[in-house]
Amino acid sequence: MEFLSTADFWIGLMKIVWINIILSGDNAVVIALAARSLPPEQQKKAIMFGSGAAVFLRIVLTVVAAKLLELSFLQVIGGCLLLWIGYQLLTGGEEEEGQAKGKGSMAAAIRTILIADLVMSLDNVIAVAATAQGNMVLLIMGLAISIPLVIFGSTLMIKLMDRFPVIITLGAALIGWVGGETIVNDNLLHGVALAHPWLHYVAAAAGAVLVVAVGKWMQARQVKPLA
Repeated sequence: MEFLSTADFWIGLMKIVWINIILSGDNAVVIALAARSLPPEQQKKAIMFGSGAAVFLRIVLTVVAAKLLELSFLQVIGGCLLLWIGYQLLTGGEEEEGQAKGKGSMAAAIRTILIADLVMSLDNVIAVAATAQGNMVLLIMGLAISIPLVIFGSTLMIKLMDRFPVIITLGAALIGWVGGETIVNDNLLHGVALAHPWLHYVAAAAGAVLVVAVGKWMQARQVKPLA
C-alpha cells in the first residue's frame, strides 16, 4: 500500500474523478429519465442501485473495452439501442404526466440505466483506463468516488424535469445524439468518418432529431387516435 502515499497516485485519482465528472452528464440524464416515473420512495433506490451497478460495469468494461471497440457492428447495435431507449424514455416520460408517476417498474428502470450506461461508456472508459495505467485500486477508488456525483446529478435532474418538462425532451434528444455518435464511431465506418469529419455531427444531430420527432409523433397519436 506504499503507492497510497505517492503524489502520482493522488494525481491519478483526481484525474479519474474529473474525467468521470465530465463524462457522467449524459449518464445522469438517462438515470433521471428512467427513474422519474417511479414513486418518490423508489426513485432514490433506483438511482442508487442503477448508479452503483453502472459503475461496477464500468470497472469490468475497462478491462475489455479496447477489444470490444475493435469489433465491427458492435457500436452500430449499441447506437440503435440508445435511439430506442431515448424514444422509450420520451414517450413514457411526458405522456399523461399525472397518471404515469408511480406506475413504473424499478427493475425496468435499473435495466434501462444499465443498458444505456453500458453502451455510452464503451469509449469513455478507455480514457479512465489510460489514466489508471493498470492500477486497479486507483481505478476502483476513482469510479467509486464518482457514484455520489452521479447520484446527486440524477436527483437534481429529476427535480428539474418535474419543474421544467422541456428538459425531458432535451434529455431524450441528448440520448439520441449520443446514439448517432455511437453508430458513426463503429469500426466498420472508421474510414468513412475519417474522410468526412462532418459526418460525426450529422449522424449525432440525425439521432437527436429522429428520437424527438418519432417520440412526439407517437405522443400525438396516443392523444388523438386515428379514426
